[in-house]
Amino acid sequence: MKISARNVIAGKIVSITRGATTSIVHLDCNGTEITASITNEAVAKLGLSEGQPAHAVIKASDVMIAVH
Repeated sequence: MKISARNVIAGKIVSITRGATTSIVHLDCNGTEITASITNEAVAKLGLSEGQPAHAVIKASDVMIAVH
C-alpha cells in the first residue's frame, strides 16, 4: 500500500456494525480503539471482516487536545 497520508496506524478489526447505508468499523490499534464510519459499499469492496488486519488512515485538518 502506498499512500500520501502521514497518519497511518496499524490495527485489527474488532467489530463492524452495519446500518442502513453506513457501517461503524472498530479497530484495536495496540490497545487503543479507533472508530471509522464508512459506507456499506466500502466495507463490501474492501472485504472487511472481524479479526482482519487493517490500517486507520487519518487525514485531519484540525487536531484537538483535551485534558481533565
